[in-house]
Amino acid sequence: MKRALAAAFALAITLGATPAMAQHEQMDEALDISRMLLAPPPGIDPAYGAFQRGYYLTALRLALPRAEAGDATAQTLIGEIYANGLGVPQDIPRAISWYAQADSNGDIQASFQLALIYQSGIGVERNRQRAAALFRKAAEGGHIAAKYNLGLLHVEGVYAEPSLSLAADLIGEAAEAGYPEAQYDFAVMLLEGAGIAPDTARGIELMHKAANQGLVDAQIEYATMVYLGRGVERDAQEAARWYGTAAQSGNPVAQARYAMMLATGEGVAADMEQAVMYRALARRQGLTDPNLDRMLQTASAEEQAAGEERARFWPAEPPSAIAQTPEPDAPFPTSIDWGED
Repeated sequence: MKRALAAAFALAITLGATPAMAQHEQMDEALDISRMLLAPPPGIDPAYGAFQRGYYLTALRLALPRAEAGDATAQTLIGEIYANGLGVPQDIPRAISWYAQADSNGDIQASFQLALIYQSGIGVERNRQRAAALFRKAAEGGHIAAKYNLGLLHVEGVYAEPSLSLAADLIGEAAEAGYPEAQYDFAVMLLEGAGIAPDTARGIELMHKAANQGLVDAQIEYATMVYLGRGVERDAQEAARWYGTAAQSGNPVAQARYAMMLATGEGVAADMEQAVMYRALARRQGLTDPNLDRMLQTASAEEQAAGEERARFWPAEPPSAIAQTPEPDAPFPTSIDWGED
């Protein structure tokens, strides 16, 4: 399926903890984990609690006796630790062994993780037929991501029956459950009428939801819809906002399109320097656009140089920009120098 254009721009300002505060928080966390290990509240799994807090060796120690006794969730947890090298050296064969035991004992998360390993062939001989069987098993057990992946296999039609309608059913279920990749793909299916009756309004709604969840492809696609007024009211300002967000995520298509909007001042305040920066960032990833190049021919030499310098240091600011930042105690200018005699 095609992947289109995207992205909403959101700035968040966070205050970092001071070293003393961070140390205090670590002590509190250590006390919390100690209390939980000594006397876990009803319904709390101490091994998973340790895992979620980043105490991977503690989680391994707590899970191992249960896993050896046949506890499927503990077996899956150990598989996760070895598969991702959390606190121990990565060991895919050992992870597969634990996942396989958990899969045999009915843990659909283990089935799904095994499917991903065989699908990718990382650390093991690739076996897509085995992966498809495991995706199906996990999907039938209700695993949302497995339903999505099984749906994609039906689209591909090699390791599952070729059927767009079956794919639409599975991907649609995952989309309704809030899985962003499924929301994007099901939106495309609804917009194109692939395997399901066309529904433009629902397709746009799901594309917007996927964009809001941070899926860059959906952000670019939604931005394009809004810019062109395709199924929605045309809104250049909203399109620029989404392109800007995707551009900040590093997507070259969004960077080039946002640069165009910055160069023309459409939907956003004109800013040639920033437009030059985003063009340079897109070029760095191999994307060139003759139309954008023509738009930026009117940029001054100073704007060109400043934009290129900003691209070299992106996403940080260049040293020259930092050096120009006024000191907190510096007196505020009482008048503005307009450069006139």
